[in-house]
Amino acid sequence: MKIESQLEKIASVQHLELLANQVVEGFISGMHKSPFHGFSAEFAEHKIYNSGESTKNIDWKLFAKTDRLYTKTFEEETNLRCHLIVDNSTSMHYPKLQLNQEFYENKIGFSVLAAASLMNLLKKQRDAVGLSLYADTYEYYSPEKGSDRHHRMLLNKLEETLATNKNSKKTNTVSYLHQIAEKIHKRSMVILFTDMFQQQNEDAIFKALQHLKHNKHKVIVFHVYDKKTEFQFDFDNSPKKFIDLETGETINVFAENIKNDYEKSISHYFTRIKESCLQYKIQYVPVEVGKNFEKTLVTYLIEKQKFG
Repeated sequence: MKIESQLEKIASVQHLELLANQVVEGFISGMHKSPFHGFSAEFAEHKIYNSGESTKNIDWKLFAKTDRLYTKTFEEETNLRCHLIVDNSTSMHYPKLQLNQEFYENKIGFSVLAAASLMNLLKKQRDAVGLSLYADTYEYYSPEKGSDRHHRMLLNKLEETLATNKNSKKTNTVSYLHQIAEKIHKRSMVILFTDMFQQQNEDAIFKALQHLKHNKHKVIVFHVYDKKTEFQFDFDNSPKKFIDLETGETINVFAENIKNDYEKSISHYFTRIKESCLQYKIQYVPVEVGKNFEKTLVTYLIEKQKFG
């Protein structure tokens, strides 16, 4: 799918910010009977606005109805700091989208919308958020802040990742995770979106993830994958050329001939990652692209309660 088509699809449906807002509002509306009801996205009461006060919490909808200025008083201020990390490597731009697919049905599109949705939730809870992007270079870093201007800047950067034309390049995940760890100084929740398709030694990757835990940070890894092809290996049995998106290496096979061995191997790989994360006390959550936005938000809320 052409990059222009991805961006046009976002524009034709709605801006990323509005789409993320829909995800969060739909999630919140289904939480009334859950243990997270009133998780501080709600305010306690209105009070009359006094001249000279900050206009940040003015309820403009109420102003439109009453023609009087009121501000929202929130029940609690969490002051959580959260740093989002998005793996923007070549393999994350899989699968190639067809014209009838939504942009979040590949790994980078899902990660962008999930990250934007978490940012929306963090904004509702008046928390600070930062962002890192890496591929074959450390592409972007912004520290944790809570302003509206900062929030919009990060959203714009996330949108830009959808327009990135990735060539086959290896990703030095270990190096960039160590660099990110050195930049996050204050105690934070660190959330990583990655497909875990790395060329480095697995132990080195987990040592880098462990480095993210320094200064008592809380680390969550969302392992994004395409279930149909990457987990179930669901291909017809015509001859196929498989291309490694990171190295460009190719192999010609009949999918049916290796399906069973592949599925066993990938299942063991997922289990190995899960066990290693458990060993390092890292929250590991596999998420299927195109779905599971609720899963990412629920995980965040549960881990936030533990983190506090």
